[in-house]
Amino acid sequence: MRRPVVVRALLALVLVVLSGYVALSSAPRLGLDLSGGTQIVLETRDAPGIEANAESTDRALEVLRERVDALGVAEPSLSRSGENRIIVELPGVTEPAEAAAVIGRTAQLSMHPVLPPGPELDQPQAQRQLPDEDGFPLPLGPAAITGDDVDGASAAFDAQNVRGWLVNVDFADGEAWRQLTAQAACAPVGDPSRRIAIVLDDRIISSPQVDPSVGCGSGISGGSTQITGSFTQDEARDLAVLIEGGALPIPVEIIEQRTVGATLGAEAIEASATAALIGIALTGVFLLVVYRLIGAVAVLALGAYAVISYATLTALGATLTLPGLAGFVLAIGMAVDANVLIAERAREEYARKPRLSRAVTLGHQAALPAIADTAVTTLLAGGLLFFLASGPVRGFGVTLTIGVLASLVSALLISRVLADLVLRLGWVDRRPQISGISDLGRVRQWLTDRDPALMARHRRWLAISGVVVVLALAGLAIRGLELGVEFTGGRLVQYTGTLPDTETARAVVSDAGFPRAVVQESGDGDITVRASGLTDADVAAIGDALGGQMLRD
Repeated sequence: MRRPVVVRALLALVLVVLSGYVALSSAPRLGLDLSGGTQIVLETRDAPGIEANAESTDRALEVLRERVDALGVAEPSLSRSGENRIIVELPGVTEPAEAAAVIGRTAQLSMHPVLPPGPELDQPQAQRQLPDEDGFPLPLGPAAITGDDVDGASAAFDAQNVRGWLVNVDFADGEAWRQLTAQAACAPVGDPSRRIAIVLDDRIISSPQVDPSVGCGSGISGGSTQITGSFTQDEARDLAVLIEGGALPIPVEIIEQRTVGATLGAEAIEASATAALIGIALTGVFLLVVYRLIGAVAVLALGAYAVISYATLTALGATLTLPGLAGFVLAIGMAVDANVLIAERAREEYARKPRLSRAVTLGHQAALPAIADTAVTTLLAGGLLFFLASGPVRGFGVTLTIGVLASLVSALLISRVLADLVLRLGWVDRRPQISGISDLGRVRQWLTDRDPALMARHRRWLAISGVVVVLALAGLAIRGLELGVEFTGGRLVQYTGTLPDTETARAVVSDAGFPRAVVQESGDGDITVRASGLTDADVAAIGDALGGQMLRD
């Protein structure tokens, strides 16, 4: 075999083996709809000059959303409940108490000059004294930099200088940091007033001295610094999350914390999985019947696609949700389209010159522009969903993007390698009819022989298309869109008492006239029902159907 074929074969083998190892050795993270997670209920409190109302709670919710995403919890669910409560649901969280501690902190960050001891403490600029990391009291001047001046923060490990885990902080205004360090650098080395106090929630978390190399009045330029303090990896990460997410605009208090079950029932999950498997099986049968040996190659390549996609999602720690799995199945369709394009172009090349290996090679080359165009447009859509959306919609964008990239690898690398290897076999070369590309196929041959000239009546087809579009728009105008609770909001009611299991409860609520309601297990055997447009009479009817009483609304 030629060197390019060998290189492609080795690359495909390494990729498939590595993906198989990752898929077998790692467990996926399942979303709230598939496995449930932890629910934290927060309540905002009044503060001087700020009222805990819907507007201030919504601002706090956006800050919390940034914190939860930075914690590495993919696809969280955050929603406001009433005027001053926020419900946070985190899939796959094993230590909810730690997550709750980070989410609920107000994180008021500030940086202060340390004043020299002595008579200066009686001056108005001496705002307060706080103990440093070692318990030594430090007199602090007014805050020179606040959390609003921070542009970004990230945890990092300093292996070179053996300082362990630290937090890199970037400032929006580098001049404020330069002036602060320039003032501190005027104190002698070792003097307490050469230190900068970094305060978080009225606690000094770090008070580093300005390096002796920094001269008085010059300061540290560049607009960034590092916070050190013998942090563990988790402490550094949590601190970076708090600094990056910013301070909550209003105090919050954690009033409840519990585990919740999956939002989808086992029957719904099983039905979705069955539908996906049936669709994939029918696709495989179609490829085998229509394209024979090349179809079998495509089926093997699709199997490799599934392994690569699953391994990539697992390795990245992405959360698998039902919308995400829909993106995965959609990408399978794109992989099939790519293989069909390649096979049809290979048939055309074989008709020009009957040589199997040449036909497959030229078929891949000829189909590449069309495959690339489809992939690029889909990748643009997936990228927009990732950067502009959140929650399950972002998860759909992630799985769609990974699926498209894996489909390209499947069609352009693995499928080509397998085809090159199979079509070089002597018994295949002697029986080209089993290859699947030695003829145009019955349907295409029928159309070629009869030449129906469909576009000769283009005005008729345009008129039919116009009628279909008008009917679709009229349907939207008359019926409108039925938006779910994710878009319209709704009412969440928790029931307690002697209740049925979750699967039975879903059926009971559906039979009571609420088939679109989200039913979950909550806490120790309680049931929560979430739906839009629930009236007091509806709440009472659901409670009667479940045989329990309302615990929380």
